[in-house]
Amino acid sequence: MINEKHAKIVRRIYKDYLDGKGPNRIAKELEEEGIPNWNGKSKWYESSIRKILSNEKYKGDALLQKTYTVDFLTKKRAVNNEEVPMYYVEESYPAIIDKDVWEAVQLEMERRKTFAEKYGISKLDYATVNNPFAGRIIRGHCGSAFGRKVWNSTDERLRRVIWRCNKKYEVKGKKSCENGHIDNRVLYQAFVNTFNAMIKNRDYFMEKWKEGMKSGDALVRYKSKQFIRILRDVEAIKEFDMDLFFSITEKMTVFEGKKIIVSLLDGTEIEVVVE
Repeated sequence: MINEKHAKIVRRIYKDYLDGKGPNRIAKELEEEGIPNWNGKSKWYESSIRKILSNEKYKGDALLQKTYTVDFLTKKRAVNNEEVPMYYVEESYPAIIDKDVWEAVQLEMERRKTFAEKYGISKLDYATVNNPFAGRIIRGHCGSAFGRKVWNSTDERLRRVIWRCNKKYEVKGKKSCENGHIDNRVLYQAFVNTFNAMIKNRDYFMEKWKEGMKSGDALVRYKSKQFIRILRDVEAIKEFDMDLFFSITEKMTVFEGKKIIVSLLDGTEIEVVVE
C-alpha cells in the first residue's frame, strides 16, 4: 500500500534533484515549507535525502539482507559488506518512482561525483540563492575551480562579489595561476546570453533533443525531454533565472578576454563574450 502523502514528497525530491538542486538545498526547502519527514518532524537532513534518492524500493524493487545478524544471542546487526549473500528482487513493492526516472537519478549522482572529483570541488551541491555558481565556474587556463570572494564586504556601497581561481595562491604568497578575477554580474549576463542564443536556434535544439529521447541512457532521455519542455514555449529572458540555470547548466569555463564557454547538461557548449 502506497502512502500517497509520503509518495508525493518522494516524487518531488527526485524531480528537484533532476532539476539541478542538491540534497542540501532540497532538505532546506522542505524544512522551510514545514513539510514533515517520515517521523512527523520538520527537520530534514542531507543524508536522508541522499538515502531516498538511492533507495531501490521507490522504483518497486528490493535488495534483501542489506544488514545481517552478527550475534544471534544479542541480536546485534551490522551492514552487509558482502559477508553474506544479498538478493535483488524486482517489483517487490508498488512503485512510487518510474524506473527510468530512478535510473536517471543514479546516473546524475554519478555524474556529479565524477565532475566534483575532476575539478577538486568539495561542495558542488551547496549552491544557494545567493551563491548559484558554487562549484560550476572553471578556469580555462589551468582547469581548476573558481572560488567566490567578497570585496569590501563591510561597506555595502563598495561591496563586490567576484570569482577567482582557487589555485591563484595555492602556495601562500606565491601565484600559481596568473588568471585575474571575474565579476558575479558578468556570470549572470553570460547565462542570459547563452539561453537567448538557444532561443534563437530553437529549431536546431529541438531536433537534437528529439534524437536524445531515443538514447539508451536514461539520463540523456530525461534531460532531452526536460530541455524540450523548457524551450518549447519560452521567450528570451532579460534577467538571470536561478532554477533555469540549475536545470540546464553543467559549468561555465572562463578564459582571458571575457570569453566564457557555457557547457549545458546535454553536452552542448556555447561560447559567449560579455562586454
